[in-house]
Amino acid sequence: MPFPAAAAARPEARHAPGRLALSNTIAIVDIGSNSVRLVVYEMLGRAPSQVFNEKEMAGLGRQVATTGRLADDAIEKAIEALLRFRILCEAMHVGEIRVIATAAARYAENGPAFIARAQEAIGQPIELISGGREAELSGLGVISGFHEADGVVGDLGGGSLELISVSGETVGPGASVPLGGLALQDRSKGSLKAAEKIVKDELDKLPQLAAMKGRDFYAVGGTWRALATLHQRRSNYPLNVMNGYAIPPRDAADFVRLVERADATTLEAIDAVSSARRPLLAYGALVLDELIKRGKPRSIVISAQGVREGLLYEQLPPEQRAGDPLLQAARDYNLLRARDPRHASELVDWTLGILRTAGATEALVPHRMIETVCLLSDIGWRAHPDYRGEQSMNVVAHAYFTGIDHTGRAFLAMTLFHRYAGLKDSSPAAEALKTLLEPTLLQQAQLIAAIFRVAYLLSAGMAGILPKIAAACEADRLVLRFPAELAALSSERVEGRLKQLARLLGRDFAIERG
Repeated sequence: MPFPAAAAARPEARHAPGRLALSNTIAIVDIGSNSVRLVVYEMLGRAPSQVFNEKEMAGLGRQVATTGRLADDAIEKAIEALLRFRILCEAMHVGEIRVIATAAARYAENGPAFIARAQEAIGQPIELISGGREAELSGLGVISGFHEADGVVGDLGGGSLELISVSGETVGPGASVPLGGLALQDRSKGSLKAAEKIVKDELDKLPQLAAMKGRDFYAVGGTWRALATLHQRRSNYPLNVMNGYAIPPRDAADFVRLVERADATTLEAIDAVSSARRPLLAYGALVLDELIKRGKPRSIVISAQGVREGLLYEQLPPEQRAGDPLLQAARDYNLLRARDPRHASELVDWTLGILRTAGATEALVPHRMIETVCLLSDIGWRAHPDYRGEQSMNVVAHAYFTGIDHTGRAFLAMTLFHRYAGLKDSSPAAEALKTLLEPTLLQQAQLIAAIFRVAYLLSAGMAGILPKIAAACEADRLVLRFPAELAALSSERVEGRLKQLARLLGRDFAIERG
């Protein structure tokens, strides 16, 4: 049965207020060596949200290195997953489906026969991508998800490892070697000692390692994300987010060597890793260990963005590629959740007016971060007043944001916490998150929160009021000026919050009416 057209029989009245769009969804089906995955994105854009994410650990690449063939049981698992994904895409009225297959299907002698069955199951053509193409897409995925990315991307799958250098919006030449977890387990016959020799021999061929020295190494792939999850749990890290999680090379090397030596079932927090992934942890650790030794990177940065996001990013026109994914995501949140989305742009100007007249510079908090936190500043209004601070903090800290590191996440989250909860309140989660911020950056978060607490008391989150109330630092005073028609907005509560803000700025305060 042919796959139905995207718009077929969709009711015109169908509406979902929590979605930006219903008709422009795009799905990526990734037939990998370890898993077959479906990810449906809300739309093609600079910061697309995931509507649905599902996978089947089919293990297509399990025996390819030694037998040269995809195993029959793995093929059946993959076909069943594709049939299921087809039904789900139809139910979600997906507008466009892209299907790719990687190393296992690429290397196996029965790969073409599998691709033919897989195309019939999913009802779409399948692009069998080369190792070089896979490396390119992984690099583009990292570029799409990191602000001014600079370093080497390594994408470890079940069948292969891809390496490629990235800088700004540019990718270098890529390389692909058969060092994926399943392939390495197969080639080494389950011996880590044999696997170590295979890894060293393969890595000796790669010029991309020289480009890694002193730069970031972006680690892409489920096995490396699983290792990072274990590292976070072991170190009691306060933010359970993978994208942008950075580990110093020495710390990472010590940890992966521990994983190489240990029985996976005895590792702390191993329950957080799927049972299908656990046997591959030691092989992923071994590859990462050798990359650190030879490449000498500045930092190991975990990336949740890879081939699938690269496919989306390369479809964008140049002007959209150049956009800031963090700001775009914040604009989407503002549109979906703020009481009056127009208010945010006025709040940006009002906040910057106070900060600039106070002598603040962008060295500590860049303009893009101030704009982002203003766009997010009204997302918690539907919650109970007693919990708005905690809830907003958790939403922002764990949101599907890209183009931001963990320090930036903590800054945004703590600003919103104090905007709702007040400057003196705290909670165990807030105290933990504060550990990711230097004291000066935490002070800036509290300062911006204090500005918001004045602004929202004056405006109720509605556009049209803040531009009429001047707020600026003049000499040793913070001055708030009301026009005659808005003089009644000046209240005892406004005065109390203005006094608190002025104290943070090291100034007295004054209110002028009319």
